[in-house]
Amino acid sequence: MHRSVLPIETLELLAPASGEVWIDATAGLGGHSRLIAEKLLPGGMLIALDQDPSMLALAKENLKDLPVRFFHANFDQFEAVLEELKLEKVNGLLADLGICSEQLDDPQRGLSFQKNGPLDMRLDTTTGRPAADLVNRLEEEELADIFYHYGEERLSRRVARRIVEQRAVRKFETTEQLAELVRRCVPRSPGQRIDPATRVFQALRIAVNEELAVLENLLRILPRRIAPGGRVGIISFHSLEDRPVKQAFADKDIWESLTRKPVQAGEEECRDNPRSRSAKLRVVRRKA
Repeated sequence: MHRSVLPIETLELLAPASGEVWIDATAGLGGHSRLIAEKLLPGGMLIALDQDPSMLALAKENLKDLPVRFFHANFDQFEAVLEELKLEKVNGLLADLGICSEQLDDPQRGLSFQKNGPLDMRLDTTTGRPAADLVNRLEEEELADIFYHYGEERLSRRVARRIVEQRAVRKFETTEQLAELVRRCVPRSPGQRIDPATRVFQALRIAVNEELAVLENLLRILPRRIAPGGRVGIISFHSLEDRPVKQAFADKDIWESLTRKPVQAGEEECRDNPRSRSAKLRVVRRKA
């Protein structure tokens, strides 16, 4: 089962209080949502967003005893949600940019190469185009750019060239097809733990879900929708996410940093929840 990362540190730094209105911009199964919502009692409210309808349904079940409003929306759409609720500002927001374990472990999602499944990768399967569409349609140079910029894959051009050659014979339909091709292109270094397909899969997932563009939109909207004194926490899992967060939070006219350095999981949490190893939490307070 999925475990929310950095739960103690997140709650301490965000310090939600009774009567406040908060947003969990990435509700998932509701782990962080519960921690925040319990602190908002009495009189407060949590607005829980998720772009994945199936995750939102599970969160509704898990949080039915708490004052939570649920919305099927990506986290950069929270401004429209506030307008629907006739709210101008909120007291705080949390965005955990990680992928839920249940999503990663479901082969039908196509997010992982651990089990064979359709090459989809959409977090919201009600919209957008699956990864197979990109792999089978984009030009070689476009694919190489995605692998290099979103996956930091140094052999991006080799992988893209081989994909174009292979799809002329047989279109890509499954995660296993793509992973096997990448492993043939990217040799594993002695002692390397990471699977050679990891970076390409990360890059495609980011491209399919437009993750970095969505994050940039969120960071742009935040200053006008967080009340003075309000707190914002963002948990990122790789440098492509952490870099723009760090840059946005460095604006001292808008934000006061509550984390001099990003907070990371301790040894015990990393042992109990290995997916927490790459998590980085940054928290800021909105200036008046």
